[in-house]
Amino acid sequence: MVRKKPGPHKKQPIEWRSHEPNRLETFSDAVFAFALTLIIVSIEVPRTFNELFETLKGGLSFAACFAMLFLIWNSQNVFFRRYGLNDPVTVTLNGILLFVVLIYVYPMKFLSQLLFTGGTYTHNGEKIKMIGTDQTCTLMIIYSIGYSVIYLLFFLMYLNARKQSEHLELTSKEAFETNTIAYINLISALIGVVVILIALMLPQGYNGLSGFFYFLIPISYSVWFSYRGKKGRLLFGE
Repeated sequence: MVRKKPGPHKKQPIEWRSHEPNRLETFSDAVFAFALTLIIVSIEVPRTFNELFETLKGGLSFAACFAMLFLIWNSQNVFFRRYGLNDPVTVTLNGILLFVVLIYVYPMKFLSQLLFTGGTYTHNGEKIKMIGTDQTCTLMIIYSIGYSVIYLLFFLMYLNARKQSEHLELTSKEAFETNTIAYINLISALIGVVVILIALMLPQGYNGLSGFFYFLIPISYSVWFSYRGKKGRLLFGE
């Protein structure tokens, strides 16, 4: 059985059952650190002002990629803090997650550069277009597949934790919160699928507009957590 340790002063919806990283988490952190090096703006100091300007143009792109990668890392870190699982299913799902993250950084970086640099880059003083109109749909599909798979894996990890509620000694409220978080990850994965379908349906030249459907994420989070919060208060009186 997993014994709970005293949590922070503010009561958490799911008490932390692990406070020190194990070897699996240490390896995961190393993979995330490597993924971060793949999206870094530049490892060389600019030698001319033009090079400096091009490097600074990539700052917003790097910030967007860093924020996304941080959110994924934090979600994974919080999961292990909450449950401290090291069973075969968790190890397998986490391994797949790390693999997908390493592949996902490439389309993520390309798409962010596309958005923040006007769709062009400068090479030997010449502006070159980053992507053709007929390639936009494929880019949105590739990016959205990576996004959906990552959050589907988080859904499966939380589902596995829920199945082990007896071993983890989850209270009824903690089991409820585990289901809540599991299904918000599934909703996130489904939003990625919606973006893929919209990109396929839109006419060529307009496929990039499918990305606006990612604005469903904050809306869905707000609606889902509001619904589950009301249901939780009815069930547990808090």
